[in-house]
Amino acid sequence: MAKVNPSKEFIQLVTDAQGIIHKVCAIYCSDRELRKDLFQEILIQLWKSYPSFKHRAKFSTWMYRVSLNVALQYVRKEQRKPLEVEFSGALGDLSAEEGDDHYEEELQLLHAAIAQLNDVEKAIVMLYLEDKSNDEIAEIIGISQNYVRVKMNRAKTKLKKILNTQ
Repeated sequence: MAKVNPSKEFIQLVTDAQGIIHKVCAIYCSDRELRKDLFQEILIQLWKSYPSFKHRAKFSTWMYRVSLNVALQYVRKEQRKPLEVEFSGALGDLSAEEGDDHYEEELQLLHAAIAQLNDVEKAIVMLYLEDKSNDEIAEIIGISQNYVRVKMNRAKTKLKKILNTQ
């Protein structure tokens, strides 16, 4: 029986589940360049951590956990950096066109509301929107199912309040 090349196995598993990384990046970074940086940070950490993956959980569960941990560390590190503002004066390039897609508008409002939640609530809401069960969310985040339910209820209440004020 041929031995599986760990590098090829890792690349295949990450390629198949890369949507997880994209979702985590989208939830924690609104800036496109920061999302790219975070994506790379997550990939690096996944690669470094892969030898410790013991197959006790599904790969996607492990990948969520690593991705969320890296995202939380990254966001905290970015928050400590001084704000850099660049103004080129090229305001003529701005478009005043409004999109008429109601769905896109609602999705942007939801993303903006989710961005106002704390880090744990963001993670729970993201996983909930991915149709993960409370059991899976608890395993990924490393908290009890009871705490997942409590945090989810609080997050829903906050989201309703945020969305009703917009």
